[in-house]
Amino acid sequence: MVLKAVLFDFNGVIIKDELIHRELIDELLLSENLPPQGKEFWQVSVGRSDKACLYELLKLRGRFVTDEYLDKLISKKAIAYRQRLGQLDTLPIYPEVIEFIKQMSESGYKLAVVTGAIRSEVELVLEQAGIDRYFETIVCGDEIKQSKPDPEGYLLAVERLNKLDPDLGLLSSECIAIEDTFAGLQAVKSAGIQAVAIANTYPFHMLQRRANWTIDCFADLEFDRVNKFFESRV
Repeated sequence: MVLKAVLFDFNGVIIKDELIHRELIDELLLSENLPPQGKEFWQVSVGRSDKACLYELLKLRGRFVTDEYLDKLISKKAIAYRQRLGQLDTLPIYPEVIEFIKQMSESGYKLAVVTGAIRSEVELVLEQAGIDRYFETIVCGDEIKQSKPDPEGYLLAVERLNKLDPDLGLLSSECIAIEDTFAGLQAVKSAGIQAVAIANTYPFHMLQRRANWTIDCFADLEFDRVNKFFESRV
């Protein structure tokens, strides 16, 4: 067996914007005359799609939540997100990630993004960072029914990569996925994919038991060892 594809989470792996998302969600809640997030941020929001986390936050505050109501809030947040990024001098892209993505693409791996973020946000960042051309496909939170920790997004990414290249014959077991949250790592494992945890959001020691490999930064991922692991599997 060989490694064929490298799948990336987005928020907390490619872009360091989780504080921005927290602030924007809190602003949304306040605009709805609701209290902002406290400790529930770590339980409800981190690693999950906007739709899933807003639904839970609103329900916890006793609101009756309809799809129309959620869509309105998500659209409002998306506009605010674009405005917030536009105010920054530089995008908060994680160090080394752009070079790592280029190296993976040049090495012949199929690349994909699997995220709970909405497509407009993801495409904006990837285009501005100049890395959109490296990804074969993007699976976003507004295209799936179930948020992470459900594996739907990762399974859809494998399906799409196979449709794009019918000769690929890609299996979930021939992929690795890079995640930074518990929900994301659970989704990866449930999809039958080998998990790489990067300690951008949680401490290294909290991620070790949840992943096949745990790293502090992309430079720590030793691909010789990763490839030997795949070659040893039947």
